[in-house]
Amino acid sequence: MYIQKKPEAGYTPYLTLDGENYGTGMDAGLLVLKKGQHYEIWEKEKEAALLLLEGRVEFAWQDKRQEADRPDCFHYDPWCLHLSRGVRGTVTALDHAEIYLQMTDNPRDFESRLYAPQDTMVQHAGNQGELMGCMRREIKTLFDYESAPWSNMVLGEVLNFPGKWSSYPPHYHPQPEVYFYRFDHPQGFGASFANGEIYISRHNGMTVINHGFHSQVSAPGYAMCYVWGIRHLPDDPWRKTRIDEEEHEWLWKDDANQHIFSLEG
Repeated sequence: MYIQKKPEAGYTPYLTLDGENYGTGMDAGLLVLKKGQHYEIWEKEKEAALLLLEGRVEFAWQDKRQEADRPDCFHYDPWCLHLSRGVRGTVTALDHAEIYLQMTDNPRDFESRLYAPQDTMVQHAGNQGELMGCMRREIKTLFDYESAPWSNMVLGEVLNFPGKWSSYPPHYHPQPEVYFYRFDHPQGFGASFANGEIYISRHNGMTVINHGFHSQVSAPGYAMCYVWGIRHLPDDPWRKTRIDEEEHEWLWKDDANQHIFSLEG
């Protein structure tokens, strides 16, 4: 499933837990705030994550306040406010700001916290010797089962370099996942392989992955940053779960593309 919208000021929902969520079990959407506007979130039964994609804001929750500044998601690591159920949080725009919001049911109470850029777990993957550098990417994890076992979600970003692949080789996991796309140029595009379909990925689009193998690619010249959010299944959390498509497992071999180097001129 692929969802494309043109968000304007305010909150634009892409998935609604109490409505159409395509089996993800999550709310998800984009919050766009003009300077001086603020947005309050206070969910009785849901945990919520507010991930700053760009802009300058002030986050407030409980007795805490913190200013956060992120000019863009391509050169700067993220800020993210993660709220437990029953905790009131607000975000105030100190300049134009765009925020990805993701929520799901969670009966557990936990200590709400703000993840700062230095808290981001960054993995530099797909070096030049791995499939000729075609999978070069940065995988950024804000929280997952290992770091936040009290959460029912996983949240992170992938910086997909121009013309490169990510979420590759094709793989799947039983837990549902969503990808929310941003491009360094709004006319940028890529392709998303999921649910046995191929979708054109565009700025502010979302791929919903609820079954089957999946992978991503960005068109040459366009950098793609996508948020990835996973909903744990009851008694089956995503613990970096990855099941590769059998016919493509050979791609993990150290010498997978050695025979191609002789063809380079």
